[in-house]
Amino acid sequence: MHTRYSIRTAGVGMTVPVLMALALITAGCESSQPGSDAPGNARAGTASSPGPLDDDHDVGLEHDDDEGHADDHDEGHEDESGEAVAIELSPAQQEAAGIRTELLNPRTLDVALRAPGEVRLNAYATYQVTPRIRAQVVARHARLGDSVTGGQPLVTMSSVEMAEAQGALVVAEREWARVQALGREVVSDRRYIEAQVDAQQARARVSAFGMVDEQINSLVESGDASLTQGDFTLLAPIEGTVVRDDFVVGESIEPGRMMFEITDESTLWVEARLPAQQAAAFTEGSPARVGVGGQWIDGHVIQAFHALDESTRTLPIRVQVPNPEDELHPGMFVDVLIMDEDSEPVLALPETAVLRSTDGDWQVFTVTPDGSFAPMEVEVERTAAGFAIVDGIMPGTQVVTDGAFFLQSEYAKTGFSIHNH
Repeated sequence: MHTRYSIRTAGVGMTVPVLMALALITAGCESSQPGSDAPGNARAGTASSPGPLDDDHDVGLEHDDDEGHADDHDEGHEDESGEAVAIELSPAQQEAAGIRTELLNPRTLDVALRAPGEVRLNAYATYQVTPRIRAQVVARHARLGDSVTGGQPLVTMSSVEMAEAQGALVVAEREWARVQALGREVVSDRRYIEAQVDAQQARARVSAFGMVDEQINSLVESGDASLTQGDFTLLAPIEGTVVRDDFVVGESIEPGRMMFEITDESTLWVEARLPAQQAAAFTEGSPARVGVGGQWIDGHVIQAFHALDESTRTLPIRVQVPNPEDELHPGMFVDVLIMDEDSEPVLALPETAVLRSTDGDWQVFTVTPDGSFAPMEVEVERTAAGFAIVDGIMPGTQVVTDGAFFLQSEYAKTGFSIHNH
């Protein structure tokens, strides 16, 4: 049972009489009873007759027409025994205070976690162009930032090893052509097979050194020994943008050194770093958004790392986003929102509806059966997308979603605490 306080004012600046006022009224009523032995000897629940205090002591507490002083005595004892104080407001007062309520039912939230992120190349659409043998740069055909197509020349190089391999290829191909022309009737099977193997190995060697089939066929068909000077050209493996070209003409390049990095920037990766516990809530395919320049780009989670970053103790989440307008570039820092649309239904309220009480516990305001407002303690499990996910309250409870701060301010004036049990 709640002790109800009614606020009578013309506006929102309302005051609630304190418990001492209630005690004074109750004592006055008891002392005015005929046949009272002495003040304070009246028993709780004993009916009393109206006395002079009803007319002379109007302190703002409204008595219901169908309630006598026996009810007043009961409420006073409930207050002292620790029952929660309820606050009554008329519909006009509720409207002026901006109070809104709703039934608390389970709902599914798109849990959104905000984290910093860094744009990275899509490694699955990125290629590095490297020489396979020691060679010298002869000419550059592409520069940083150029858009290239697959098969486009990037750089011409020259190598002694390539010259030897090219010469051996021309010789082997000529011998293989001569043996084929003679036929198996003239040459032995051993010689026929040796010529064939020599030609195939010579072709494989120049291919391993960096010549593509088109270049090899051109050299073989020409049969020109003057073309075996060791020059060869590295070609773009894919269509994309040159994002790295760290070399100069005339430089001697060791095998395996990256000369060009080419990527398809139509899709990029964004790596967001999250605490391991939070990262576990998101799976491959979870929707995500990347904020840059005041705009948001929709993407999705494609991978979650399985090893923590040793320096930050965070777990990277990889988000893939489209980049058709070339707004994102590797190395940019962006905001990332990752959402879990498959979360289980939970009891959730707007964060502004859940407040700290004077003792530091979380509380909400509920609507009692008679339409007044009373606080109730809850547990906040977590917050997500502007909502507080709560426990310790039954589904279907009518709760205040707007105006809770006003009710808490008025409730504080009563001096009552939920823990005064």
